[in-house]
Amino acid sequence: MSLLERFLKYVKINTMSAEGKDLTPSTPEQFNLAKVLEAELTELGLLDIKLNDNCILTAYLPSNMNSNLHIGFLAHMDTIPGFSGKDVNPQVINNYNGKDILLKGITIKTKEFPFLHKLQGKTLITTDGTTVLGADDKAGVAEIMEMLSYFISHPEVKHHHIHVAFTPDEEIGGGIDSFNVKDFGCDYAYTVDGGIFNEIAYSNFNASSAVVKIKGLDIHPGSAKGHMLNASLIAMEYQNLLPTFANPMYTEGTEGFIHLCAIHGEVGEATLEYIIREHDLKKLHLLEQQMLNAKDFLNKKYTKDTCMVEIKASYYNMYNIIKKDKRSIKKAEKAIKDLGFAVITSPIRGGTDGAKLTQMGLNTPNLGTGGYNCHGPYELACLEEMQNVVNILINIAK
Repeated sequence: MSLLERFLKYVKINTMSAEGKDLTPSTPEQFNLAKVLEAELTELGLLDIKLNDNCILTAYLPSNMNSNLHIGFLAHMDTIPGFSGKDVNPQVINNYNGKDILLKGITIKTKEFPFLHKLQGKTLITTDGTTVLGADDKAGVAEIMEMLSYFISHPEVKHHHIHVAFTPDEEIGGGIDSFNVKDFGCDYAYTVDGGIFNEIAYSNFNASSAVVKIKGLDIHPGSAKGHMLNASLIAMEYQNLLPTFANPMYTEGTEGFIHLCAIHGEVGEATLEYIIREHDLKKLHLLEQQMLNAKDFLNKKYTKDTCMVEIKASYYNMYNIIKKDKRSIKKAEKAIKDLGFAVITSPIRGGTDGAKLTQMGLNTPNLGTGGYNCHGPYELACLEEMQNVVNILINIAK
């Protein structure tokens, strides 16, 4: 099976995760891909293949040389809950001409996505315009499987101990929580879940979430004067009390933000759901404090129980730990340079399972996949860059 065949096979399997479910995996469909991968790992002859009740699939390829180094590679199987990953119909564009790409109802325009110019002449895989593609992160899944297939097919090529894991629910942030780092048994690992193929990312946002609840007083509008408290209007007021430019649409690089993800409201009550992100932990706490200050202001303006804010930590910046042990970074940098590519490092404006794994004691920076425009119908992947990633993984494992 070629890399392209693997990828097309995996993206056609619906693995959408779902918010608000108190179980892992959040959707049973994720087991469909896990079982396909389990069968393929068995066919390849890997050892210690385990698929647990939380849809975490692990396997092991022993070293074929005198090595004490155990390296892990991980990719997540789920796609986002916010846009359809069902009935994916991938389009393969051979020898891409560098021009706008016309799909059903949408156009991937070079003016909006200038990186397309550098992909001219290459093989692209896109959506049909109605779903996500699922390159995030089935490109990573396919690349890890292709790496394993290479080593099985080339027993003469020496490699360290290789451990792989395919996990659920990364897109909703909880799938890795039950991962057993000790049983995985690695010195360090990599999530293969980024974009640019020659990128290493080991700095990410510190993250928290916040739920703001507004309690109003609903009364007939004909007799509302002096009595009504419209929770929906107060919710709008709350948002306007937050710093205008701490909005993701105004930020880039390491700049943090407060992002309003959802709002639900009536006169009697309203709820706002936020995520808060900052690379600097002290600055994250400042953003959180601004949210609490807005609550205090509204409670002083109206009644003391008008506004309630619950803030929960989500994950932390892995760099604060990885900087103390850079073996994984140095190994990946050498693997990329040995193939003649420049190494790109940039902060992740988000999080990966690697952030949590690093906190759990397993240093896990993130590698690219050759995928672009994730989380929507404009998503695409470049086959040649995906193959570059496979070669990088092979070099890391050698």
